[in-house]
Amino acid sequence: MKKHPSYFFPFPIFHILPILLLTPFLLLASARTISQETMAARIAPDILRFHVLAESNSPKDQSLKLGVRDILLSHIQTHAPKNATKPQLAHWILQQKNTLTQTAESWLTSQGSPAPVSLTLTKDYFPTKSYGEASFPCGVYDAVRITIGNGKGRNWWCVLYPSLCLTDSSAKTVPESSKKELAEHMAPDDYETIFNEPPKVEIHFRLLELLTPKKD
Repeated sequence: MKKHPSYFFPFPIFHILPILLLTPFLLLASARTISQETMAARIAPDILRFHVLAESNSPKDQSLKLGVRDILLSHIQTHAPKNATKPQLAHWILQQKNTLTQTAESWLTSQGSPAPVSLTLTKDYFPTKSYGEASFPCGVYDAVRITIGNGKGRNWWCVLYPSLCLTDSSAKTVPESSKKELAEHMAPDDYETIFNEPPKVEIHFRLLELLTPKKD
């Protein structure tokens, strides 16, 4: 009598099922990221980010990072040409590079923490970030990067142009002038997405929890 080959699963089904259940959600998350990056590519030419990297993650260095942020943003907002376009603002900042870095270094020294500060105009990948009522998609943007020391600590960023740098964490309202500037440079659909992003839905994988074996 001919024997039929036996088939068996090399892994218990409860090990495979979580992967099968997760796959659609991972694909959905990937599609959302691609959609956001595509939108970022459309709006990035009219956006200039401001990026400050701390020396380290120690509480002191993180506090100093915020101090440098406040001093440099105040200097830029006070002295930059009024009604400057993005290229004009970026050009002015590069012209003021020595003044800005020396201002930051002098302040750090006054705090008993002298450290070199560098300023570069670069392109960086930023995650999705909300500024008050506005939410900007993840993607690659032009940025003014401020690095304190080796810049190994957590960073802080905002939108420098149009002016959306809300240093007060409780601030929720974007200036009307900034909204107007954004509206003039963006497609209506992109503008609506930034200011009317639907709330994120939390998905609880209850079935997945039941099917996944618990560890003692």
